[in-house]
Amino acid sequence: MPSFSTAYRSALQAFSPTNFPYLRFAAALALGAVGGWLFARQRLPLPWMLGSMTACTLAALVRVPIAAPPVMRPPMSMLIGVMLGSAFSPQFLSQLGTWIATIAGLILFLIISGAACVAYLRYVARFDLPTAYFAGMPGGLVEMVTLSSEHGGDSRMVALFHTARILLIVFTLPFLVEFIGGVTLGARASLGTSVADTPWESGAWLAATALAGALLGNLLNLRAAFLIGPMLASALVHVLGWTDFKPPTEIINGAQLVLGTIVGCSFIGTEPARILRILALSLGTTVILLAATLLFAIGVSRMSTYGVVPLMLAYSPGGLAEMSLIALALHVEVAFVAAHHIIRLFLVVTGASAVFSLLRSDRGGKSDGTG
Repeated sequence: MPSFSTAYRSALQAFSPTNFPYLRFAAALALGAVGGWLFARQRLPLPWMLGSMTACTLAALVRVPIAAPPVMRPPMSMLIGVMLGSAFSPQFLSQLGTWIATIAGLILFLIISGAACVAYLRYVARFDLPTAYFAGMPGGLVEMVTLSSEHGGDSRMVALFHTARILLIVFTLPFLVEFIGGVTLGARASLGTSVADTPWESGAWLAATALAGALLGNLLNLRAAFLIGPMLASALVHVLGWTDFKPPTEIINGAQLVLGTIVGCSFIGTEPARILRILALSLGTTVILLAATLLFAIGVSRMSTYGVVPLMLAYSPGGLAEMSLIALALHVEVAFVAAHHIIRLFLVVTGASAVFSLLRSDRGGKSDGTG
């Protein structure tokens, strides 16, 4: 008679995500919804995103057969992009001149925080140079994984580290914002009107900008085309004053639920011991990034018209969609936060390879191979 552990492994294999990906995703969403409900009951920040993310990460640790098929990400990215674009207004263009100091601060933040994270991963985590460098960059998951592989790094470790960075920062930052800003995210009022009170024209604008933006993003070959394309399309119609539609509350909460579920499921298929090791090592980079974020936010706030909390959300490399959703929940200027994250991603993606090539040339083109 087979042992319990043997029967459990057989069941996991029989009902693996590769065999039933959409059934597994439905189970992940249900598990995420339970986590979101529990967080909401405790009046914790961003309950539907953080609760679902926590529940699915814990499920990954104990190998519960859940999954988030890649095909589910584009439509959710389109929806989130439209949501973010709806936060733009006709006054947006007149505000660009006030960003000079904040963008300069962002560039300096990226240089210092990136160097600190790479040094930590190189000399504390003892990663080889390519892996430490591309895992320590504050942004650009897909690009950093690709570049790491091209330069001889451990691309799997880089992917997991960037996933852990997003997870830990997204989970930690709302509590830090509550403490620094004196706000209570969990007790805030509804983010918008109910879907029952939303006019049909708003739904039409939402669908049109989502589809047109996705097409535009692919035609322009934008990175994160399904997110940035719809955001640009939605921002354009709002800046031009053609519409002022806002997504209903249910869609905002649903987007948080799905996004948290997808992030939590990113560790599915990874050995639990490896997940725990990566999360433990990622705590170091999280402390570095959040400390740098807070220090730069305080410093730049004294040289610009923006407060500490908006600058924390604009600088913290926790993901464009995730940080913008937090800004939306706080009624902070989402256009400001989203634009700075797009600039951050552009700078990291375009500059990382060039800086690494210079670093390698200074070292004679060789790594010492420390693992």
